[in-house]
Amino acid sequence: MKNNSLKEIAKVLSEAESVLLFPHLNTDGDAAGSCAALCRALRIMGKDAWILLEDDIPANLLFLDKGYSTADKDKIKEPDICMCIDCGDTGRFPERAEKFLSGKTTICVDHHMTTEYFCDLNFVDSEEAATGQIIFDLLKEMDVMPDAEIGEAIFAAITTDTGDFQYSNTQKKSHLIAAELYDWGVDFNKVSVEIYENVRMEKIMLKNKAMETLRIIGKGRGALLCVSLEMLRATGASMDESEGLAQDLRAISGVEYSAVLKEYEPDVIKVSLRAKREGNVSEIASRLGGGGHLKAAGCTIRASLAEAERMVERELEAAIEELGKNEAKRNI
Repeated sequence: MKNNSLKEIAKVLSEAESVLLFPHLNTDGDAAGSCAALCRALRIMGKDAWILLEDDIPANLLFLDKGYSTADKDKIKEPDICMCIDCGDTGRFPERAEKFLSGKTTICVDHHMTTEYFCDLNFVDSEEAATGQIIFDLLKEMDVMPDAEIGEAIFAAITTDTGDFQYSNTQKKSHLIAAELYDWGVDFNKVSVEIYENVRMEKIMLKNKAMETLRIIGKGRGALLCVSLEMLRATGASMDESEGLAQDLRAISGVEYSAVLKEYEPDVIKVSLRAKREGNVSEIASRLGGGGHLKAAGCTIRASLAEAERMVERELEAAIEELGKNEAKRNI
């Protein structure tokens, strides 16, 4: 596996006339912000650029979409470039996979360590705190005149994937980029309010319901809860409004591992995994058929919610036991 340079990718983008951008399903702040920033830059360059979606943008990220997104696969019939951002395989956007592969050139830009190279051009760096940081560097190579709108999208990408600059993946580079965005005219308070203080009452009600299922395991070092379809029906919330629960559980004193199981369909359970300091949830996710980062990962389990919960609990218990053994060795 070898990366292409961002200079190469910038050159290919500059020579293209049409570009379709593909964020992953269940778009988060990093994917949405990275796509919005690049789409804005490409349009400034005179390109026919669109973000192709197959699901709704979460309510707290809608402010990033300034007419960039579409669900119409024929918006660009024969795209010069199809570019996936913050995801590294077509399984992350299944209903758009065929369209993606129809691009004359395919490009992948991502920061997930489990990504395998599958495009004509690839740039994957798991050391980056957010894909938004890679897009920031790419925009520099594209020599695009920066503006506040691009900056706000980049900031949204970085602040969400670093937990507002609190997670362990936060780097010196993350802060340096944020500092430069001041010069682009970014209103950081406006972006933060949109993302973090723009909550529907339905989300609060869903959180209350989900917290009723909270269980502490592994002598207080693990926490997990479930979000069921019945909870969505009872509260009127959407599943994207369950975002943040895994972080809430990780914040509990003494908890190292947290897991949130989300019932998207009967027997289709998506699991969000988090670790605080010592744990590695990427390994857990991998054993369950998924992947991700050391401290934030996920997977999909095709089983009932109850069975999925048992599977995840077994993995958490095993990880906690291994963590205890490693700590005991260090104390000898």
